[in-house]
Amino acid sequence: MNQFLSLAQFYEIPTKKIVNIVDFYERTTYCCPMIHSTVTDMEVFGLVERPSLKFLTIKRVMDFTISLLALPFVLVIILIASILTKLTSKGPAIFKQQRVGLNGKIFTIYKIRTMIHNPEGYQIHTVRDDKIITKLGKFFRKTKIDELPQLWNVFKGDMSLIGPRPERFDIVERYSSENNFYQFRHIIKPGITGWAQVNNPTATPEETIEKLEYDLYYINHLSLRLELQILLRTVGVISSLESL
Repeated sequence: MNQFLSLAQFYEIPTKKIVNIVDFYERTTYCCPMIHSTVTDMEVFGLVERPSLKFLTIKRVMDFTISLLALPFVLVIILIASILTKLTSKGPAIFKQQRVGLNGKIFTIYKIRTMIHNPEGYQIHTVRDDKIITKLGKFFRKTKIDELPQLWNVFKGDMSLIGPRPERFDIVERYSSENNFYQFRHIIKPGITGWAQVNNPTATPEETIEKLEYDLYYINHLSLRLELQILLRTVGVISSLESL
């Protein structure tokens, strides 16, 4: 690309309308081209850009304020959902698990339990109509009620309302070894919802790297406009009841 632009300038060819191939890919797919790129490409094109400290500060203030105002109302829903969970299946109402957060830091995530209780835990991804998901759990997942306890994670600062979904350490370790770009998901806080979730809400484990393209597009284009767009589309995904 640099050689091409140098030649264009040498022959006095106007370059204003020349679009970088990475920019073209992002404009047409709303993804970063991780699948088709290498670390060398990242150095040449600057595929991953660290968000500004100013915007991250604004984002944290918004997260804290919204979670503080929402928690009193959400606690009522969490309480009712927890009671129903205890009445309809054995095991704790709140599911806790270690996840990877900002800069690789491990934190405890909270969710309303939606699966049949297993004291040893599950090391597999669930799929649509998975037998280990309870009947009530299916409803909680579709409506995202199971994610509401994560507002406490947002309030504490472990998570943000919007960002890449946090994964278990073993999953992060696996995909980081398979793709050099996976580590860049952790340069911002993970979120309850995100760009990957609203664009591919029913993604399978095999599509993890494709979701990464959405996550890194989000990181590169952080803005209040994009945050609002994700929130509105999240409502659309929930109301459609099409996601797990």
